[in-house]
Order: sequence, then structure tokens, then C-alpha cells
Amino acid sequence: MTILVTGGAGFIGSNFIFYERAHHPEDRIVCVDKLTYAGNLSTLAPVLNDPMFRFYKTDICDRKAVYAIFEEEKPDLVVNFAAESHVDRSIENPEIFLQTNIIGTAVLMDACRTFGVGRFHQVSTDEVYGDLPLDRPDLFFTEETPIHTSSPYSSSKAAADLLVMAYHRTYDLPVSLSRCSNNYGPYQFPEKLIPLMIANCLSDKPLPVYGQGLNVRDWLYVEDHCKAVDLVLRKGAVGQVYNIGGHNEMRNIDIVRLICQELHKPESLITYVTDRKGHDMRYAIDPTKIHRDLDWLPDTKFSDGIVRTIRWYLDNRDWWGEIVSGEYQSYYERMYGNR
Repeated sequence: MTILVTGGAGFIGSNFIFYERAHHPEDRIVCVDKLTYAGNLSTLAPVLNDPMFRFYKTDICDRKAVYAIFEEEKPDLVVNFAAESHVDRSIENPEIFLQTNIIGTAVLMDACRTFGVGRFHQVSTDEVYGDLPLDRPDLFFTEETPIHTSSPYSSSKAAADLLVMAYHRTYDLPVSLSRCSNNYGPYQFPEKLIPLMIANCLSDKPLPVYGQGLNVRDWLYVEDHCKAVDLVLRKGAVGQVYNIGGHNEMRNIDIVRLICQELHKPESLITYVTDRKGHDMRYAIDPTKIHRDLDWLPDTKFSDGIVRTIRWYLDNRDWWGEIVSGEYQSYYERMYGNR
């Protein structure tokens, strides 16, 4: 069958494409990506010449272009990874998040309705649930946790989630939805915590940590996430939400210290900067439902995954070295330079 993957030149989308080609070589993959700052065509180099892969540089908000792709490729399944996803950027410029994350999702679902696609899967985030208190380690996000957003980014993703479920109820569109915890692994854009700290460590640059670095995140190795999305797409129930997380909770400061230790760099590189506005304190997902229904649990312990990730960035300096320049440098200065 043919699977259309949006945002496939980004971090999680590209890893999902590699997972699908490795585990389902009989399926065609059609990738749609606008190639914004976080989309890198070189990431897809391993599959660009694969006869079972096709790439379109297209904005998912461009209805005419999207419909033309659907008409040409006739996808059986659609997985939507395309999203503006960085909280700081959403605070700086909310509008582009509303366009891509909400309008783009609607355009894709309208195309699915028009061309009779068998399943639309929306990839969302645990950030739609807001945050949990640090002094209540017994609390976790479940699929029934009320939406309670904290940033323009999470609000735009929550709005898209509501729209997806409304399309299912109103139009009987076959949908599924997953909300994941923080991903890490190969090909992650260097504005995110782990690759940023690795890149700065290797260049002996300051390691900017928000506040005191006490914010807690549930970390998920990207390949484990891709496996979960694949299971939901192929075996998950229509109209259901699945939380994807792995009980790998870590404080930001402890991750930064671990990276320093692994790279044999001094912790004196750590620089505390003014905290992000509306910074959520703790995310933690209860994956009981996806484990019970689809027999999924993450395979990668954080202690193993972080070492694997650091090794990948050491071995692939050319990939991220070209990124840490130009527009990203000016953005970096705006975010951290005067804080």
C-alpha cells in the first residue's frame, strides 16, 4: 500500500520513514515537506533514490497542491508529522503555528475525505495536557486527562486534536491520534535540548539552561516512538487516542550534566538563563492503554539511548554542522544571547 507522510524531512518524520522502509519494504512512502528551517532534505539521502519512495516539496496549507498529490499518489494511509513544534518560536511568532498546525491539518483531512483515504493519523504531543506538579510523582497523563495548554504551540496542537476528533464524529473520517512525550535521537534539529547541548559541548560553548533546570520530561527514543505510531496506524482502533511514553523521567539539568560527563566536558560550561514564559514543570505519560491494546512498550532505556544519540552526533558532524549557522544562529542569539 501507499503511505503518505507529512513532515517527513523533519526529525521524527524522517525516522518514521526509515522505520517503515526497514520493516515494511513492500509499502510505498510518499513524503510531503515544506522544508522549513527544521526540514532538511539531506536527512532523507538514504531513501531519495529508493524506487518505493517519492518526495514532494509542498506546504500542507496549500490545498490545491495537496489535492494534486493525493490525486496522483492515491495514498491508503496518511500520517501527519508536519508541525511547527518549538515552544520558544511559538511565543515569538504564534501565527505560523496556527497556520501549519491547525489549517494544515484541516486541509489534509479534507483531502482524505475527498479521496477516500483509509486512515488519517495525527501525531500530537503530551504538551496539550499542560503540566504536572513536581511534588506529585504519582500523577501521570492518561488519554482522559483534560486538555490544559500553556503555550501557543501546545494550544495549536490541542486545537488540531479537537479538529481531528470532530472530523471523525461529523464526517465519519477514519482517524487515530497519538500523543507522545519528548523524543530524542538521530537527526533532531539543534534547537532542542539534547542536540543543542551536545553541539555546544563539542564546541566548548556555554550550555544555556532555563531557570534552574528542574523541569522534568518523560524521554522517548525516537525509534520506539516510530514503532508505536506504526502499530497505531496498522492495528489501532479508529477514533481512539493513544499516549506514547516510557516512564523515562529526567530533570533537564541532569541530562545536561550527563552529556558533559559523556563528552568529558566541565560542568562550568552550564549557564543558567532566564526561564521560558509559561514553562511547564513536569510531563509524564501513562502508556497503559497502548501497552494493553497493542502490546507496545519502549525498548530503549534512557541510559542506553542517550549514549547512542551522543555517538550519532559525534559521527555525523557534517549533518548538524551545516545547520548551526545562518538563520539558526540569529535565532539562537535572540533566545539566549541576552538572558
